[in-house]
Amino acid sequence: MLVAAWAAAQDPLPKLPYDPYRGMDENGRIPKPPFPDDLARPERWRYTPPARIKPGSMLDRFWVSSFVTPVFFREQDIGYGGGVAITDLDFLDDNFRQFANIVATYSAEGQQTYRIYWSKWLNHRPMPNGGIIREERARLYARGGFEKTLTRRFFGFGSRTPSSNETSYTEELSYAGWGLRLPLPDEGSNWLGRVDVEAMHHGLSGGRVQSVPSTDQFLPSFQKAFADGDDYDQLWFKGSIGWDSRDSLAQAYRGQRLAVSVAAAAQTSGDFGAILGIDGQHVFPLPPLLHRGGEGREENPPTDVFAIGFFVQDTIGELPFYSLPTLGGSRTLRSYIQNRFTDRSAVHLSLEYRVNLIERGYAFTDTIRIERIGLALFYDLGTVASDVDRLADGRWHDSYGFGLRAAFSREAVFRVDIGYGDEGSNFTIAFGNTF
Repeated sequence: MLVAAWAAAQDPLPKLPYDPYRGMDENGRIPKPPFPDDLARPERWRYTPPARIKPGSMLDRFWVSSFVTPVFFREQDIGYGGGVAITDLDFLDDNFRQFANIVATYSAEGQQTYRIYWSKWLNHRPMPNGGIIREERARLYARGGFEKTLTRRFFGFGSRTPSSNETSYTEELSYAGWGLRLPLPDEGSNWLGRVDVEAMHHGLSGGRVQSVPSTDQFLPSFQKAFADGDDYDQLWFKGSIGWDSRDSLAQAYRGQRLAVSVAAAAQTSGDFGAILGIDGQHVFPLPPLLHRGGEGREENPPTDVFAIGFFVQDTIGELPFYSLPTLGGSRTLRSYIQNRFTDRSAVHLSLEYRVNLIERGYAFTDTIRIERIGLALFYDLGTVASDVDRLADGRWHDSYGFGLRAAFSREAVFRVDIGYGDEGSNFTIAFGNTF
């Protein structure tokens, strides 16, 4: 009796029979119903109509709120490989309170990835029509995994390292952690805090990339960095606090952010190390270019934006080379390979023009649909240095390019980017916007 009463109090409204168009139009438009009057910042609450809350197991909800993506790849240094990526927007069929992402891959040469990410929305309410609303910011989350990567790259320290200094190493990384993000002091506040705790173990061995030297057999400085970082444990304590007026963390259409952060590590070596940071964003909507914009009161109206994001990081104490600030890869200087530039300090600036191509996505069936399909044009600029005071004297590098965006919801954005720069191009596939 007590259990049943508690469950009813948590979700007092009964679930209605599933209807693939209940609460939304057939063209994909989602009319936003009246929200409760006591919501302090209603623009930060995401509405999910009952049409997108199909009940049942992951198989019952396949391509509605759960997605299984096969992964296949072949590279000379890691061989043929494959696996699966599972994304569940309604993990455990919990009325869109929980999210989970699971990835498992393996290659012929032994490259491996096994990881899981879970989160739960802390501010969540059922709606009278059978849908739900949830405040996007307050979340509890956890993650863990094991990765064996055969092709990690290291080019040395500084912004002037030549591409001829490219070396490779193998890293075995085990990790587990949890975190909490909350608006402070209440759900309507612009102040946003976050805390994380994460344990890591790093094991290094010789590289497998046939075309470049192994890091442990290159210059003496590379050999020392490699030896100092092998068989290494870290316990990270991370925190941030910032003023954040954006209407969304995952895909903002307007607002600003300015925050400070610290990530401190207790380590095998006994040395203290930490990275101090400051980051900011400004996002503002633009007139629609290829569509007509939203129609009336609409959840996630198609909106074109121009976004600016930056960060500055500085290291105090001692950290292994792979924990230092770095540029290059899927989120910074996107034309360069992952970890192309490494040093104790870094600064980075990104500009993005995000345009909706298909204003309300594409429906494959009455239940399987992509909510938004868009294009992003971007420009990245950044450098690294041995100290934050020397960043201005570093060699500045830039990237430009474009990418496609596919969103199954405002909080679930998949992107494909190709960047161009002085060392050629780089292609990346990732979950979520870069900032």
